[in-house]
Amino acid sequence: MSITLIVSAALLLDAWLGETRRFHPLVGFGNLTKTVEQWFYADSAICGLLSVLLLLIPLTTLVVFTQWLPWHWALDILLLYLAIGWRSLGIHAKMVQSALLAGNLREARHQVSRLVSRDTAQLDHNSVAKATIESVLENGNDAIFATLFWFVIAGAPGAVAYRLVNTLDAMWGYRNDRYRHFGWAAARLDDVLNYLPARLTALSYAITGQMQTALNCWKTQGNIWKSPNAGPVMAAGAGSLGITLGGVAWYHGKLEQRPILGQGQAPNAGDIDRALGLIRRTLLLWLVVICAGEWYAKFILFA
Repeated sequence: MSITLIVSAALLLDAWLGETRRFHPLVGFGNLTKTVEQWFYADSAICGLLSVLLLLIPLTTLVVFTQWLPWHWALDILLLYLAIGWRSLGIHAKMVQSALLAGNLREARHQVSRLVSRDTAQLDHNSVAKATIESVLENGNDAIFATLFWFVIAGAPGAVAYRLVNTLDAMWGYRNDRYRHFGWAAARLDDVLNYLPARLTALSYAITGQMQTALNCWKTQGNIWKSPNAGPVMAAGAGSLGITLGGVAWYHGKLEQRPILGQGQAPNAGDIDRALGLIRRTLLLWLVVICAGEWYAKFILFA
């Protein structure tokens, strides 16, 4: 079945149904990850690597075997639908925006705490909007575009493996005393798998917004962020929107002075809609490119 049709069907399912409310596979995988950590945790990079392999190899192998099923394309649609998080990202961001527009800063802080790992109790209006937009831009890559990239490259096994690694990084990829060594393998593997998709996402954000500003911000700011892949994505996204992100943030009771990304004014509640619009335009661009690439490949093959 056509890759374009599978991707389109999965996105339509996501737009229609959204994230499953019960028994989501990634939630189940997260619970399994906690169990593996309880059994095999040690302050060692080797133990971390073995734990990653223990979680990844059986599940990815199972998905590979499904590719020999006669109707595997239907399962591919289902797996890709479960792997992406387009609608859920928009819903969570809109809940923050609605609270901000209603003047309910306390509720806005609560809602944004579901999107980010930083401390939100003291955030003001602009800081809540900024945290939300940072999450939209970064998760736009992780939950949508990088997932589509690996599906195009390696089918359902590629998309599933990527999302499992991304989940492991979200749970173990912290540079703190507990995970600095144990989480090293998960973090580095996520960096490797995200390297190309993140830069394609950054380029796409630039093309679908204020292109020159976005490219300049990517070039001058993308490599100063603590994450080698989130930096280009967020710098290009902020430049494309004409806003500034980064700056001071509290994480686990500690103040961090993060670099400034983007160019322009501090974001407000209205800019959350603009960030979601950037995601939609970028997604349309990716669908066009996937369709054109598939058509061209078939033309060359049968010419």
